[in-house]
Amino acid sequence: MSYRLRMLVERLGGQLFGNAEIEVSGIAPLDTADASHVTFLSNSKLRASAAQTKASALILSPADDGELQHAYGGARIVTDNPYAYFARVAQLFAEQSAIPVQRGIHPAASVHPDAQVDPSASIGPHVTVEAGARIAAGAVVDAGSFVGREAVVGEGTHFHANVSFHAGCQIGRNGIVHSGAVIGADGFGFAKEKGAWVKIPQTGRVIIGDDVEIGANTTIDRGALSDTVIEDGVKLDNQIQIGHNCHIGAHTAMAGCVGVAGSAKIGKYCTFGGAAMVLGHLTIADNVHISSGSMVSRSILEPGQYTGFYPLAKNADWEKTAAIVRNLGTMREKIRELEKTIKTLTQEK
Repeated sequence: MSYRLRMLVERLGGQLFGNAEIEVSGIAPLDTADASHVTFLSNSKLRASAAQTKASALILSPADDGELQHAYGGARIVTDNPYAYFARVAQLFAEQSAIPVQRGIHPAASVHPDAQVDPSASIGPHVTVEAGARIAAGAVVDAGSFVGREAVVGEGTHFHANVSFHAGCQIGRNGIVHSGAVIGADGFGFAKEKGAWVKIPQTGRVIIGDDVEIGANTTIDRGALSDTVIEDGVKLDNQIQIGHNCHIGAHTAMAGCVGVAGSAKIGKYCTFGGAAMVLGHLTIADNVHISSGSMVSRSILEPGQYTGFYPLAKNADWEKTAAIVRNLGTMREKIRELEKTIKTLTQEK
């Protein structure tokens, strides 16, 4: 199915300049788009590519439109947030090819008689749903997933294949949990006694809000005593580790391989680049942005961008720098002694 440009603007807003009756059948990047596509410009550094794109229509910001309205010959949709507009256009086209969900319980699923599954939910083959679990209206649970006893899955939430959602955990409406994610496994809790480790029972839950997306193979540990909490709108990429008793504020987003140690409290609207690490028991304020690969070793109480790593260098250069850093304390003391000597000599003159 194709859309006329006026139909897109009627549904999504924005200002349309050019032929409103142009039909587009998909969305594509600037360099691969052709006359059947709409494309978008979200990075002003790519204005030259936008001017040369073969797409029939271009989504762009007012500032970029001012620069490109004469250089680009196609129709233009002007909006304050071209990247978000692109995402919504992409959703429209994706809906056309989506496979309809089959509602009900698959014959190969194992659902305990005491579990509550709404008739509009979809339970795929080889799914296990234990006693006391509640699956709400519209929820979709794909093949091979596990839903523990007394768990709660909200309306419209989708579990992809092989998700493990353990006992007592809860997730709100319209969530997406990708394949291999494990929600509610035991946190890493042990006490040392006479050289051996004594396990601390992990009796808390994982409580997840509405509109949360959890990537493939991401793990969120249940709390030791109190709950691990993931607030509304949080987006977690693949292979992320969230430790027990963490609290992640609403609309925070984390890229792949981020690790958050236990009992860390992270504010709202934060972002974490790939492989960033957060030590346990720290507090991070709202609107904090952590660069990729950074190690957060202290609490951050003010919003802003934070970075903590050495720039990449050739190994030999890096080793020299590391040697200098190791000796900074000694160098500082020598400099202080030199300053004292210079001061004494100056006074004697």
